[in-house]
Amino acid sequence: MKILMVTAGLPYPPHQGGALRTYGIIQGLHKLGHEITLLSLDSRAAQEVKDSPLAQYCRQIKMVAPPSRSKSERLRNLILSREADISRRLYTDELTQALKQIMEQDRFDLIQFEGIEVACYLPLAKAIFPDVKMCYDAFNAEAALQRVIYEVDRTQVKRWPMAFYSFIQSGRIEQFERMLCKEADLVIAVSSEDAAILAQYQPAYTIPVVPNGIFTHDYEWEGEKLDLGQHALVFTGKMDYRPNVDAVIWFSKEILPEIQAIIPAVRFYVVGQRPHPEVEKLRDLPGIQITGWVKDVQPFLHGAAIYVAPLRMGSGTRLKILEAMAAGCAVVATPLAASGIRNDEQNGMSIAKTEQEMISTILALLNQTEKRDQMGQAAQDYVKRHYDWSVLIPQLIEAYKGIGLG
Repeated sequence: MKILMVTAGLPYPPHQGGALRTYGIIQGLHKLGHEITLLSLDSRAAQEVKDSPLAQYCRQIKMVAPPSRSKSERLRNLILSREADISRRLYTDELTQALKQIMEQDRFDLIQFEGIEVACYLPLAKAIFPDVKMCYDAFNAEAALQRVIYEVDRTQVKRWPMAFYSFIQSGRIEQFERMLCKEADLVIAVSSEDAAILAQYQPAYTIPVVPNGIFTHDYEWEGEKLDLGQHALVFTGKMDYRPNVDAVIWFSKEILPEIQAIIPAVRFYVVGQRPHPEVEKLRDLPGIQITGWVKDVQPFLHGAAIYVAPLRMGSGTRLKILEAMAAGCAVVATPLAASGIRNDEQNGMSIAKTEQEMISTILALLNQTEKRDQMGQAAQDYVKRHYDWSVLIPQLIEAYKGIGLG
C-alpha cells in the first residue's frame, strides 16, 4: 500500500506518547513493504531529518512549520465560537496546501491522521479525494478525557478556571469526535475502553483496537545504571501535560509524605521534559527530584525501586507504564492509569484503588526486594507477549483489511 501519514510533529526521536506510537507504526509498516509518505508539522532542519531513521522508513518527508496561537486567540475562540479548541490548535493554511499538493502528485491507498490535533484536515482531504480511504488513529477518547479532568479540577477552588475550560471543551470535542468518526472510513482506538466510547459516535461499524506499543528490546538496558538510592520511586512523562502534572502534584503532597514518615530515605524522581511551573515548585519539598528533559529514560527506569503511576485523569494505553514494564520495573498504579492495559493477574502490576492502598503497597514493596524482582520479571515477560510492535502491527493490518486494504 501507499500510505500518507499526517502527524502533529516528526515522530523522532520517539520520546513521548504520540511519537512513540507513530514511529512504531511507520517502522512496522515499512518492514512489511508498505510505502510511507510523512507529512508533519515541524520546524526542524532538513538535514536533521535526513540523518534520522525516518529517512530510511519513508519515501518522502514533508514538513510545515506549526502554527502559533496565542492565549488571547484561544480565549477569543473559546468565547466567540462553538469550536473545540483542539480542532483548531494545529490548523494552518500551509499544511492544507501541502496536503493538497502531495495528494495531487501521488495516488495513495490510505491517509492516516495520527491523533485528534491533525484530524481537522481529514474532512478536507475526504472532500477533495473521496476515493482515498481515510483513517483516524485516535490517541485518546478526548471528550471523555476532558470530562474526567473537569471532575478532578472542580474539587479545588484554584483550579476552577481550568475546570470550566474542560467543562466547555468536553461538549465541543464530543461534537468534533462524532464528526470525525462519521467522516473516517476507519477509526482506530488504543484501548477497549476508548473503543466503547468512540463506538457511540459511529455505531455502523466496529472500532478496532490497536494498543500503544513499544520495541521491548530497547528497554533491556545494558548501559551504566544510575544510583538513585535504595528507595527510589520514579515517574516519567511529558511534564506540561495536565494528567501528568496532576498525578505528580497529588502524589507529592498526599502520598509521598506518608511514605517518608516510615522510610525517610525515599526519593521521588519526576522525569520528563518541560516541567509545568506547579511541578517546578515541588523542588522545594524534601526528597523530590525534577529532572526536566533527559536523553534516555531507561537509566532512570533501571535505577528505580518502584515505578509509580498515580494518574487520576487520562485515557488510552499508558506508554510510560509499558516502558516501565519492559524495563523490568515493579509498577504500582491507580486503576485509571492501568485501564488501557490488558486486565489479568499475569501483568505484574499492583493496582492501588485508594490513597491508603497506594501508600501501604509501596511501603510493603520497598521492604521486599525479591517480590519487586518477581513483579518486574512478570511485567517484562507480559509486555513482550502483548505490547511489542511485532505483535501489534499484524493487528493494524487486520484493521486495514476491514476497509478493503492491506
